[in-house]
Amino acid sequence: MKEDDLQKWLEQMVAGDQEAFEHIYEITCKDVYRSVAFFVSNRQDIDELVNEVYIQMWKSLHTYDKNRSFRFWLHGLIVRQVKEGRRKAWRRFRIMEKNKTFLQKQDYVVDGETLQIELQSELTERVKALSYKHREVVILRYFHDYRLDEMSLLLEIPIGTVKSRLHTALKHLKKDMENIPIGRAGKINGF
Repeated sequence: MKEDDLQKWLEQMVAGDQEAFEHIYEITCKDVYRSVAFFVSNRQDIDELVNEVYIQMWKSLHTYDKNRSFRFWLHGLIVRQVKEGRRKAWRRFRIMEKNKTFLQKQDYVVDGETLQIELQSELTERVKALSYKHREVVILRYFHDYRLDEMSLLLEIPIGTVKSRLHTALKHLKKDMENIPIGRAGKINGF
């Protein structure tokens, strides 16, 4: 997605042009979906969060600064929507737990129908196994190629915290990758 090509479509979208929105969606949907899928593993949650990203984009595009990268702005929306989705999921979980305790049901069954994202590589599976904070910095750094200072802005945390989280995440990944049998480890680059 080239910034210059997007500017005219973004301006039309701000003016309320539905066709411009559809064009922006077509250009960005794969990147948005992949990004959300790295942060969240439940298919239903991914779809819901992707929709929320585009709703928020439609509502807040007037706040986008044309002098900054649209891609950066869009990834900021993704990060904020994922964080909000995690907060909502945590609240739902707490409500269900309180309800479970209140009703004293011993046979409470959690819906087991979750779909796995078809991500084949061992490294991707290891990244997904990281804690959310560590996964977040790895994805932004190595999947989206953000610099540390940009990550600090996106995540709204000090750059030292970004460095610390990234260092810890890479240490965990390296340790996990060393445990892969030699035949499978040959498929993974860099670890």
